[in-house]
Formats: sequence, structure tokens, C-alpha cells
Amino acid sequence: MKQKTIFITAAALLVLAFIASMLFYNSRQSAQATAHAAQNQEALSRFHAPTIGSADAPVHIVEFLDPACETCSAFYPMVKELMAAHPGKIRLSVRYAPFHQGSDQVVKILEAARKQGKYWETLEALLASQSYWVKHHAAQVDAVWNLLDGLGMSLGLNKEQIRNDMNAPEIARLIAQDIADTKTLNVTKTPEFFVNGKPLPSFGYNQLKTLVEDELAGAKAK
Repeated sequence: MKQKTIFITAAALLVLAFIASMLFYNSRQSAQATAHAAQNQEALSRFHAPTIGSADAPVHIVEFLDPACETCSAFYPMVKELMAAHPGKIRLSVRYAPFHQGSDQVVKILEAARKQGKYWETLEALLASQSYWVKHHAAQVDAVWNLLDGLGMSLGLNKEQIRNDMNAPEIARLIAQDIADTKTLNVTKTPEFFVNGKPLPSFGYNQLKTLVEDELAGAKAK
């Protein structure tokens, strides 16, 4: 019995030591990620990024997004709800990380829609209908064009103008810059969030919400 007690105690100590080491490792990784982001602020926030919300909002969320990413589609309504819960306090900028096959073409379509003043409506419509045009983690661009037939009617999009505008050199440069910045910032998955320049300590909506609320509380205390 005594040996069994010693064994159980030793096992428990090993588990506690493992948990402590993991917490220390995660804390260290988070600190390193925060320091890295702080050193690369120029790569984080670019003037060309689509942005919604008040320019003087105390909290700025930068989201690296892939329009073909299922998790991005799931998170987008939650981010909007978070913004609605704090009216005028949060600004959102979208950066592109088109990691899925064909996503770069969808980004070009989105940017061409922006030229018509229909960016956010088009983004939301594509994310909401993602299951139709994303198959096996790849964007089916022909299906996106089929969707645009309906969106042209409901949103007032000029589909032919999108075809003409999507291959503009400035759009290609914008995408290239965002891809380069994902490498600089070590963004390897989507969605990736930064709140006032700080990365999430770990991925999840609760982590995003907590970081946003901490930043809001800090701004209020100043």
C-alpha cells in the first residue's frame, strides 16, 4: 500500500511538473510572438487594408483572412457581434492570407468589388455561401462567378467590371504585400488576429474577446 501511495504521489508530481512546463512554454511563446509583432508593426497595419469602424476607435483588430477558410467564415459573424457590443470602440482591418488553392482569385474578386464600393457586402455574401464554392479545401472560382450573377442583382455589382478590374496591377501588388507580411509576422493559419498589435495568447474566440475587453478597459483607464 505504501509503495502504491508513493507511486501515485510521484505520478501526480510528474503531471504537475508537465503542466507547469507547458504553461511556462506557452507563456514564453506568447511573449515572443508579442515582441515579434511589436518589432514588425509596419507589416501588421497597411494603408491599403479594407477597414471598417471608427478611425479613432481605441481597439484595432487586424485579421489575416482567407476567404476559402471555413474557420474564417465561422468567426466573421462573431467578430461583427463583438464590434456591435462595443459601438464605436473597435475598428477591423482585413489582411489577406490566401493559403487555400484558388483563394487568390477570390481575393482579386473582392478587391474588384471594393472598387465598386461593395467590398463588405461581397465578403459577407461569399463567406455565408462558402459551402457552395469551396470543395475539398479549394476555391472553385467558376462557382464564385455563378454566385456573382445573383449578387449582381442583390448588391448592384457589375460583374463585367469585376472581370476587368480584378487583374489590375495595384490589386496584384496588394496581394503580394499581404503574403509577404504573413511571412514577416509568421502567420501560418487563418484566421489570425492581432489586437492593438498584440497576437492572441492562444487561438479561440474567448481569447479574442478577452484581449479586446482588456484593451478597452486599459483605454478607459487612461
